[in-house]
Formats: sequence, structure tokens, C-alpha cells
Amino acid sequence: MNAVRGVNDGDGGRDAMELRLESAWHLLGLKKQVKGCDVRRTKIVATIGPASDSNEVIEQLVAAGVDVLRLSFAHGDLPSCIERLRRIRAVAPLVAIMVDIPGPKVRSGSFGSSPVPLILNSEIELHEGFGETSTSTSIAVERDGILSGLSVGDKIHIGDGGVSLEVTALGSSVGAVVISGGSVMGKPGLSLPSSLMQDQLPTPDDRERIEALRSEEFEILAVSFVRNAVDVQSVRSVLNRPDVMIMSKIETAEGVENLTEIVECSDAIMVARGDLGVRLPIEDVPHLQKEIVRQGIRFARPVVVATQMLESMTHSQVPTRAEVTDVANAVLDGASAVMLSGETAIGHDPVAVVRTMDRIIVRTELGFDYKKWGASLGVQEVAGSRSQAMRTTAAITGAAWRAAMEENATVIVACTRSGMTARAISRFRPPMPILAITPSEKTARQLRSSWGVNDVLISEQTEMGELTALAIEHLKKIGLVKVGDAVVVMAGSENSEASTTDTVRMAFVR
Repeated sequence: MNAVRGVNDGDGGRDAMELRLESAWHLLGLKKQVKGCDVRRTKIVATIGPASDSNEVIEQLVAAGVDVLRLSFAHGDLPSCIERLRRIRAVAPLVAIMVDIPGPKVRSGSFGSSPVPLILNSEIELHEGFGETSTSTSIAVERDGILSGLSVGDKIHIGDGGVSLEVTALGSSVGAVVISGGSVMGKPGLSLPSSLMQDQLPTPDDRERIEALRSEEFEILAVSFVRNAVDVQSVRSVLNRPDVMIMSKIETAEGVENLTEIVECSDAIMVARGDLGVRLPIEDVPHLQKEIVRQGIRFARPVVVATQMLESMTHSQVPTRAEVTDVANAVLDGASAVMLSGETAIGHDPVAVVRTMDRIIVRTELGFDYKKWGASLGVQEVAGSRSQAMRTTAAITGAAWRAAMEENATVIVACTRSGMTARAISRFRPPMPILAITPSEKTARQLRSSWGVNDVLISEQTEMGELTALAIEHLKKIGLVKVGDAVVVMAGSENSEASTTDTVRMAFVR
């Protein structure tokens, strides 16, 4: 990647920039104790829902440590979703916003805002209907013609698969029996046999949402049920927004089978364990999680691990021991971020959940083997890539990581326009914080989803020496470096390709 470019804003612009950076610094929460290792590297994604939709709660979530706010466009009418997006952008201007579109998901009619118990062995009728209420004995299915493809013995999973039905009778409506009981609320998804789900992406509903989003301010578009590279390319073509990251959700057998091609053509990846666990053997999910995370990092893509991370905290004050271990294992797997879904969308105390997640991550990272992780990566990780730019970037960032480790650098600085340089060094999971310098506020927000990028400086400087001096001045101002400390700086040269990092420099604080 070339060194960042742009037009100098003048003194007034610099003053405004400094004020913006001061705010960003406090929101990022980076402590001035790098050697103490209490800087959180793994990011937190929080889903906004009825429990967290107020401006006050959103501000509290950001203050508690949320890096990315997720908005599901599967619920509510499109104008309301757009209004919520605009309001949250205004309330939280420094965090990234992820918009999640539903894909070919089938949803039930609403069960309401209170849990509805579906009792084991009880009989339930399913019928097609839109805008209808679902109950413990009758479930409306919001998809034309889908029930006619079912057969006796087919399994239907509700939500994340905790509640399951088995089809027992066919007709104008479908009879089923509860084979795994539990409580449901809202408008949960229905997982039907994959043979019935052959929609092309983007679906007509997705396309309507994408077209409405084309002029809106957000950073990440999460795409559900991605099966291959063609799905990603189709969505990217419809969106036609190179400034928005496409995050592919891996949640089907086809997505797992075509994982490498999906990762290579996506900007980010989500391990969507809910649908993944009902479409593949549940005992495979932990192993698939590790493989998906590894593949995403191989191509320097942020990887989010999602679903039921602290599910019990939807109603409880504390998580289960198993949930704490689950979050810790995701961090140790190298996940870029962990995601909260119902816990913050409909939970009784969304802010407490985020604080709990933050504490678990910080404690887990104390035991993260940074040296072993980085040493296990290298240029060979992307040697099969068709992109020369990616291979060059891998080589340079690998050299930067080794230099930083050997000289015990205090900070790594990534000068970047698109964010690729910062994401490329992030995949090595270095023990020291990463400072990104970019001319783009959009890129600055997107980097909130990248592991270890703890601070972002917005600057229009282009020359390597100026960028290095700017970085060191900023780091000294916030007390992160002192005289004699080593700082590693990466950027693209004036003659390099736009997406290639080809320059690394070691600087010492004077």
C-alpha cells in the first residue's frame, strides 16, 4: 500500500483532528501500561435490540468497551432499520457499524417480547402467514411455499437450535412434535432441511436492503448463508461500495467446503455457530471454529466468533463457567472479535454483559502465546494466493513482526489507506499495540474490528519520515513510549501498488 495521501486541512483542520483523536483515544480505552499487558486486543461486537436501542444504553455500551455495533436488518420494516442506523451513527460516531442482512433465512411470526415455552412432546401446527403471531401451539412461517417441500420425519430447528421440532403430518398446515424443548421469543429463524434452501444471493429481500443501504454511513455488511465466492461477488456487485467491508457468515456445509475461496474474496469472516451447529454435526463445531479462524487470519481477514457466547446472561447476572471457558477458547484460537447477540439485544443488562466479556478477554490474553502464534505464520501462509500484492505484504509484515519481537519494540505503526497494512500485521498477533495512521475516518472505524489495533491516528501526511515523526509525537503525547523505545513503522512506497505494503522502518524515540 502506498503511503497515505490527502489534502492538508490547515491549522483549523489539525485542531479538529486532535479533538477527534482525543475522543477516540478515551473510547478505545487503551491504558498506558503496555508492558503490563492489560490492553485488550480482541474486539467486542454487540447486537442492538429492544434492550439496547436507546441512545443512553448505546453510549454506555461504547464506554464499556464495545468496538462494533451490529444491527440486524432481519427484524422490523426497512424504513425503521434505516432510521435506527442513522441515529446510532450520530450517537456513536467513532465505532464501526455492522449491518447484518438475513439471506435466505426463514423466520417465524413473532412470539412476542416474553419467553414462550415449547414443551417437550407437545404438538404444534405450522402454517404460512405474514405478520401473524406465533404461540406455543401454532407457528406462523413467513415464507411462501416452503412448507410444501417438507416430509414426515424432517427436523426444524428454531433460533440457534436449542428448540427443535419433527414433522409428523402434512396437509394445508404441517403438524410437528417438539423433540427438544425450551423457550422462544421475538421472531426466531427456522432452520429447515438444506434441500429446501437453494436461493441465490442476494435474495430479493437482501437486494432491497442493499439498495437502501447504498447511500448510508456504515462500515461492514454481514452476509448470511454464504456458500461460495460467487455469492460474495454478487453481493459486492449489488452494493457497489468499495468502502464497505463484506463479511461472509460461515454457517452451511457448502460454506465450510468452499471456505478458502470465500475467505480470499471476502473482507471479513464470521463463525456463525448457531446455524452451523444445526446444519452440521454439533460435535464438529469447535473444530470448524478453529479452522475458520485460522483460514481468516491466513488471509489477514478479521474473524468474528458468534452465537451464545454468554447466553445465560440474557437473564442471569453472571455467566456459566462453560461460557467463560468458551469465550476464553475463542480468544486463544486467535479470533479477532467475539460477538454478543441476544445478550445485548434482549438481555436484562446489556452493559454488564459487555463488561463481563471485557474482563474475560483481558484475563485470557495474559496467557496468550504471542511469540508462538507469530512464529507459526509466514509468507508460506499465503503462498498459494493469486495476488502478488498479498504475498509482498505478507513478506514485509512478517519482517516487521520479527524486527518488533527481536528489538522488543513498544509499538508497531501501520500507515494505511484501506486498512490492509494494519490487518496484515495484526494476523501475527504481536504482543505490542498497533497504531494505525490513515487519512480515512471510514478506515479508522473499520479497524475497530481488527485484533490489536488499539489506536488510530487520522492524518493526510504522505512521506515516510513525516509519518514516523507524527506517530512518535502522538505516542509520546499519550505516554505510550519514552526515550530509547523502539517503534516499527510500515507503509507503502510511492511506486508500489495501491494495495501493497513494501516498506518497513525501525525508529527509536529521541
